Amino acid sequence: MMVSFLAIALPTVKIGVETAKTPEQFSTIVQVLILLTVLSIAPALLLMLTSFTRLVVVFSILRHAIGTQQTPPNQVLISLALFLTFFIMTPTFKAVYEQAFIPYLNKQIGDKEFLERAQKPFKDFMLRNTREKDLALFIKLRQEERPRTPDDVSFFTLVPAFMISELKTAFQIGFLLYIPFLVIDVVISSVLISMGVLMLPPMMISLPIKLLLFVLVDGWNLLVMSLVKSFH
Repeated sequence: MMVSFLAIALPTVKIGVETAKTPEQFSTIVQVLILLTVLSIAPALLLMLTSFTRLVVVFSILRHAIGTQQTPPNQVLISLALFLTFFIMTPTFKAVYEQAFIPYLNKQIGDKEFLERAQKPFKDFMLRNTREKDLALFIKLRQEERPRTPDDVSFFTLVPAFMISELKTAFQIGFLLYIPFLVIDVVISSVLISMGVLMLPPMMISLPIKLLLFVLVDGWNLLVMSLVKSFH
């Protein structure tokens, strides 16, 4: 058995840097570098261009409103926000794949046109969910001319406007989520004070009541449905 094992040829791996002999080789190297760069900033792109920001902020506010500081864990909330992001962004991803990625693989378009076509579905999504006030702010800060059509809006101006719009919307939804749980906390605290029970933390009584209320109204179902419908 030892002889047969040693007889197996094992592959070797060589890593080296060589001079590009043709323009095609240099172009391939540049494309690989660009691909590695895009993959390294993929988490930031996910935050900037999709619905992920609104979802994860709302889920975090909900957890604090209920009073469970570590339940559900961060991994669960981020995973839920991530898969809901894929669900919401499926039409956008599909448009990018059909309009940009497939023609690029078939060598029907070049790199520049590929980037232009890939940007358009994301721009349409972000424009639908960006407030005019936020967009006007960044247009003014960059001292750009007022765009006449949606196509005239700069992609790099739209991204930060979209992000602050998402943050404001997430805070608005979080505020509405906080109100019923805050009412429960106030009621429980008032009842305990009126009964003279000062040594018992109100949180010990209000937490199970808030969890029971959230389960009875099927809170996760209502919240996810409202979040998905909040995107245009």
